[in-house]
Amino acid sequence: MTPKNINRLYQKLAKKLLEAKSELVFKNHYELLVSVILSAQSTDKMVNKITPALFSSCSTPAETLALGQSKLAKIIKPIGLAHTKSKNIINACKILLEKHNGKVPDVREDLENLPGVGRKTANVILNEGFGKPTIAVDTHVFRVANRTGLAYGKSVLETELKLVEVTPKKWLKNAHRYLILHGRYTCTARNFNCQKCVIKQECGFTGKMNNEDKL
Repeated sequence: MTPKNINRLYQKLAKKLLEAKSELVFKNHYELLVSVILSAQSTDKMVNKITPALFSSCSTPAETLALGQSKLAKIIKPIGLAHTKSKNIINACKILLEKHNGKVPDVREDLENLPGVGRKTANVILNEGFGKPTIAVDTHVFRVANRTGLAYGKSVLETELKLVEVTPKKWLKNAHRYLILHGRYTCTARNFNCQKCVIKQECGFTGKMNNEDKL
């Protein structure tokens, strides 16, 4: 995709999505961290159903440790993988208190050293929490980037690095938000809606004229 097309693609997504933001509901960096850990193999909507009750009493690492893993697991059970996620959150809280004075760090390496936090999660926290121009590549972003020809990559990391390379600086901060929402609601894995796609002209997908074709 040419630089001109790339810039126009982001312009159109920005116009359609306006003030795009994470669909997770959080009030501070710690709540964002927990929400993103909980969202693994789940949905933002499901996480948002659970976190109000959780954060009403546990909005800091210290409060979560006081709650304990057993009670935490019961609260988050509807999300799935409750044992693993509760264990990761409790251990992350210990590290935050021991090494970061209870604060969520804004350094990638420190974030990735927290249990339950990988590169994608770290990118989300750096972007949504600290306003850094990172691009978190989930299944939606990976699909949109490769399907449209915006950034081809055989792996998530390869796609992320390519996206960072080709995305104009002015769009970097919001790029992953635009791509996630576009992939979640328009350019879906199946039954994608090309007729209502605002970037249809820029998209390089050979099957875009026929919604029966699938990537």
